Amino acid sequence: MINKLQLLLDKKPFLLADGAVGTNLFATGLQSGDAPELWNIDAPEKISALHRGFVEAGSDIILTNSFGGTSYRLKLHNAQSRVRELNLAAAKIARAEADRVDREVIVAGSMGPTGELMEPMGALTHDGAVAAFREQADALVAGGVDVLWIETISATEEMAAAVEAATATGYPVICTMSFDTNRRTMMGIKPGDFTEFCQSLPTPPMGWGANCGVGAGEMLETLIGLKSTAQAGDIIVSKANCGIPEFKNGKLTYSGTLDVMADYARLAADAGARIIGGCCGTSHAHLKAMAAALDGYTPNSSLNIEQIEARFGPVWKISIPPGEGHGAKPAGGRRNARRRRD
Repeated sequence: MINKLQLLLDKKPFLLADGAVGTNLFATGLQSGDAPELWNIDAPEKISALHRGFVEAGSDIILTNSFGGTSYRLKLHNAQSRVRELNLAAAKIARAEADRVDREVIVAGSMGPTGELMEPMGALTHDGAVAAFREQADALVAGGVDVLWIETISATEEMAAAVEAATATGYPVICTMSFDTNRRTMMGIKPGDFTEFCQSLPTPPMGWGANCGVGAGEMLETLIGLKSTAQAGDIIVSKANCGIPEFKNGKLTYSGTLDVMADYARLAADAGARIIGGCCGTSHAHLKAMAAALDGYTPNSSLNIEQIEARFGPVWKISIPPGEGHGAKPAGGRRNARRRRD
């Protein structure tokens, strides 16, 4: 098969991914606790509009509405028997929107965590996880995606299972973890360790990086950590939250303005990211500002913590050097099994 993502990367210094799914769907009627994946069947016009807005804003990559599309996640909504139906629909909706325009737009099949703990901490076996991810991946491929995009994973054991399942389809794979617990994932993985983990897999993913997390400043420091153990040619991905999430008047809001996200996009390029997008709270307007900021931009590869903090203020609460823990073993810990990427 033709690797459309690689062809596009060969033409551009960096690609613009899309923004949030969940937080934007909440604005159109999705209720807290609902499964966005069900809207692929029940309200496909709203999913189409979400993708169309990101394409019109300038996104080179759009992610399907299938983040919680494994049988384990869908079981929470008594929809575990609908994995193929919902993922197939998600891919077809995104594919149709990508094909509306006369430029190449990559459709990435979103694959989020199962929400289960893997052995020995939990009951989910490696084979069970691979089977669940493969069921989802096969449906996304059948629906027309160009790449499989594994995101918001916290444990290397689950990431290994997801990558194994995705690569078995023969399609390109991108994977991201969420670093939001003092420069680590919830399961204790550090950015530099994640890069080394991806490099060591039997079939390394095409690219890897970070999504979600805390805010733009923290994401930029995470990128420095990811790059600290990277090799020449490694493709680093950055999808930051739209500023810092805060609860105001009983609602979760994000502090990122258009200028904040435009600055973040440029600094992510400075940090070495080849694929740059937004996560929670990132709207069509934010993506448009990011596209304008990156248009014709020449990265400055000397980005450091001082420059990040000069723009976004102090990041994290405890100072630990980016990439600290080089070669350290993953730590255990309690995991938030219900977390969404946006």
